[in-house]
Amino acid sequence: MTVAERVPAIDAILFDLGGVLIDWNPRHVYREHFGRDGAAMEAFLDRVVPMTWNHEMDAGKSFDDAVRERQLLFPEHAGLIALWRDRWPDMLGGPIEPTVGLLRELRSAGRRLLALTNWSAETFPVARARYGFLDWFESIFVSGEERLAKPDPRFFELALTRAALVPSRTLFIDDNLANIEAAAAMGFDTHRFVEPEGLRSALVGRRLLASA
Repeated sequence: MTVAERVPAIDAILFDLGGVLIDWNPRHVYREHFGRDGAAMEAFLDRVVPMTWNHEMDAGKSFDDAVRERQLLFPEHAGLIALWRDRWPDMLGGPIEPTVGLLRELRSAGRRLLALTNWSAETFPVARARYGFLDWFESIFVSGEERLAKPDPRFFELALTRAALVPSRTLFIDDNLANIEAAAAMGFDTHRFVEPEGLRSALVGRRLLASA
């Protein structure tokens, strides 16, 4: 039995943005400061500015407050911590073009496209201005604006309610396993993004795109 035969027909596709469509990575900034000492950079990212800290800003904490709190914990790294706020736009790389290509194909096929993203309300306008394909989405739910963030089920519920989505008829695409597991527990069809070709196969298997 194929995937398409096992699941209800999908009538909406809910995308994550960072790591799926947009190359956001703090290493774009910190490599300039750590040079060839990749191990030191990774230790700094893991201990001083971990993703759990970034999640606080995604969930609504201001950059100024978050940076100040972290600088008090690690005063010896105060300057590097400030870069998270001061050079945040430089953490944005280009679009992940093969995935944007899939988004374009889905749009051409008339699919309903939405996005659910963990992103600070302070910095999302930078991305909105930089990436024109964000205008292709019917709605984008931004964690920092809602003060809720994945994998909190309430953030998924917000999207379901506002966009009138049915979980079993909505394909949720994300690169983060915890987010995928939370969505699956709520009844979403899910695809964990690893690379664009795998996503293409998932879309073709669900008859959302024609085979190449």
